[in-house]
Amino acid sequence: MRETAETRIATVILTAILCISCAYGNIPDTTTAIPAVSDTTDISKIKNTQKHGILTRFLNYFNDANKNRQHKRLDFSIIGGPHYSTDTKLGIGLVAAGIYRSDRNDTILPPSNISLFSDVSTVGFYMLGLRGTHIFPYNRYRFEHTLYFFSFPSDFWGIGYEMGNDNSNRSEMKRWQARVKTSFLIRVTDNFFIGPTLVYDYVRGTEAERPELMAGMRSHTWNLGGGIQIQYDTRDVLTNPHKGIYINLTEVFRPGFIGNEYAFQTTDFQFSAYRPVWKGGTLAGEIRSTLNFGTPHWGMMALLGGSNSMRGYYEGRYRDKHKIETQIELRQHIWKRNGITVWLGAGEVFDKFSSIQMSRILPNYGIGYRWEFKKDVNVRLDYGFGKNGQSGFLFNINEAF
Repeated sequence: MRETAETRIATVILTAILCISCAYGNIPDTTTAIPAVSDTTDISKIKNTQKHGILTRFLNYFNDANKNRQHKRLDFSIIGGPHYSTDTKLGIGLVAAGIYRSDRNDTILPPSNISLFSDVSTVGFYMLGLRGTHIFPYNRYRFEHTLYFFSFPSDFWGIGYEMGNDNSNRSEMKRWQARVKTSFLIRVTDNFFIGPTLVYDYVRGTEAERPELMAGMRSHTWNLGGGIQIQYDTRDVLTNPHKGIYINLTEVFRPGFIGNEYAFQTTDFQFSAYRPVWKGGTLAGEIRSTLNFGTPHWGMMALLGGSNSMRGYYEGRYRDKHKIETQIELRQHIWKRNGITVWLGAGEVFDKFSSIQMSRILPNYGIGYRWEFKKDVNVRLDYGFGKNGQSGFLFNINEAF
């Protein structure tokens, strides 16, 4: 399952829209007045005119979606349709994306964002989620929130690099998982924020083909944690940065005395940097890590792969207590609302720091297409490659990092 969720919405409908948009740019409104009815021929013309008007309005909806609407309280658009991905096969998905400013008179204030995503597919996968960042006036506070649940007939290789690297360990299970995460950040100085965070996870694995790969852990569990988040952010735009730095450190404690069967502590770190290199070109790079100290459940371990990093790997094939990943990406605007990207990356999972080895570093690279769905909100189609021919197609909204 690709983590973030909005991932699998690629579309025949969108493809048609993109082709028309790429070829013609903004389509003029060709709707004409309905003539008076004189005979059956006129009736046929009226029907064709009405159909043409509906199609034009439909296409204009997408053509105008990326216009800057600072005067609107909430600039909200919807996109969706059929899709195909390497994990979930044929399905249908929907994403509703919105951007807004808590103070519409403050043009320097970065826009807040919110997205609602849903998906169902032929293999029995379904998902519903909500995520976003609300920026208060004068950027004094930030409220970040993520909520989603999904059911997925997934593949499972076990725990650790060696298990994930052995194709014969591939087995099937049905997995149901939910997560709620919120953070309230307070600005203490320019671009520097700190505040509490709260996380709730629930995981249930059923019909496991090889339950012994769970290493004796229960098939289901819930976990509640709280901690602190520290953030430094100079990005010009949260959803599609062109310049700036983003540093995030989150420490979450999941103690046993509040009822957690699997008690552990998680340290998440992310450092991202963005720099314009030439006209229309942005060079972006990042390093991120997830470190779990204690006894994390198999469903809450650090997972390699997904829609934001190590794209192309099956998310969760490589899992362990810790992971470190890095990637560098060149993003290039090509023409009108179209752009492309290429990236290189690497990552590793391990149970302790002494287990880190050069031979276990997993390579990653890929290419992607970008279409500006809304102002500074890109729809992205990525195809990533990994070790020994591992690859995957991803469809998502907003940049990977």
